[in-house]
Amino acid sequence: MSSNAHSFYYGGKFLSKVIDLVRPVVESIIDEHGDMLVDMEYVTEKGKKYLRIYVDREPDGIDIDEIAALSELVSEKLDSLNPDPFPEPYVLELSSPGAERPIKTAADWKRALNDYIHIGLYQKVEDKKVYEGTLKSYNDDEIVLEIKDKTRRKTLTVPRKLIANVRFAIEF
Repeated sequence: MSSNAHSFYYGGKFLSKVIDLVRPVVESIIDEHGDMLVDMEYVTEKGKKYLRIYVDREPDGIDIDEIAALSELVSEKLDSLNPDPFPEPYVLELSSPGAERPIKTAADWKRALNDYIHIGLYQKVEDKKVYEGTLKSYNDDEIVLEIKDKTRRKTLTVPRKLIANVRFAIEF
């Protein structure tokens, strides 16, 4: 690791700067393989740093062999970066985002249309802060969910600014 890296990152702050520096490198490797970068996070857990990279492949998902191949390529490339963007040792984890992955990008929202999703809200809408239902429409201001209300289905409109988190869900 170069001494340069420490001038940008001290005291564990500025973790998002690491993502900003490595995202273009990681994304190009994943794109070259016809895969899709879903999300990246650089976090501290139990005193260790983790760079987590979530990848997927359309339309049928990504398999373990492809994840292993990508992991090796990404690891080699990140190890060769100069200056080293990582302020301290870290664990690299590549994985599939799973069936209940977060909805973050425009492509995720498009994919979620007419799919079953889970939303958590900052404040209650109709006396609840959590809903699951089928995403019927969305725009920059609001989403429309079709939810089950006892024995009937109804439509619920939720302002986007009230949504704390949103992810794909599995309907039971």
